[in-house]
Amino acid sequence: MTDLTRSIKRGICLLGLLLAGCIQDVSRAADKLPWFLGFGAPDYMEAWIETADVVDVRERVFRRAGSGIVSVRRPADYKGNPAGWPKNPGSGAGRNVTGADLPRLIYVRWQSLAEPQTYEAFIVIPESAREIMRKPEKAFCRLDGKWITDYRDDVGIGLAPGGIVKVWLGGPCLKSIEIARMKGVINPKGPYEGKSGGKHRPLTDVSKTYIEKFGIPYGSW
Repeated sequence: MTDLTRSIKRGICLLGLLLAGCIQDVSRAADKLPWFLGFGAPDYMEAWIETADVVDVRERVFRRAGSGIVSVRRPADYKGNPAGWPKNPGSGAGRNVTGADLPRLIYVRWQSLAEPQTYEAFIVIPESAREIMRKPEKAFCRLDGKWITDYRDDVGIGLAPGGIVKVWLGGPCLKSIEIARMKGVINPKGPYEGKSGGKHRPLTDVSKTYIEKFGIPYGSW
């Protein structure tokens, strides 16, 4: 083998290593896609997130990636409809999960104020869902009347009485896709991990009055 042949082969090998490194970096960049974690509940069925902890695909834990009140409608005329879910639910109230790669697992502990009861759930995010999050899509935005490239990088979690959990993927200009439904379990320690003497957060007056008049539509979620 001549020196020239050796040099060519060495160059090809180095090029292959560089390309492999570039492919790896592109994949990593895809998993670093910024994403939003939000929570919602059916009309009047208020809920409070004690904590939402995220484990990303690199097995890093992001504690309290979500907390506080969830998004819920409370029409004052009691004409809201808490039964079932909207055809295209939004991502709910929440925030970006800063510094995290795409999610592998989301743990949620919340107070269902309508009952009241405290639940927890482990939500496994499948690889098929992450593929959806990585995929760019053409979308028409009605707000500005333009076609854009959008991502389903909003993870919206719906929480309903009875511990029902639904998960959607959506984007600002894309319709939501359901990726999971499950039922959480009752947290035996109660609200605030047993630190509140069994007391849950109170309902607003509007939601309390609605539930007293019409009840909770269990089985509709």
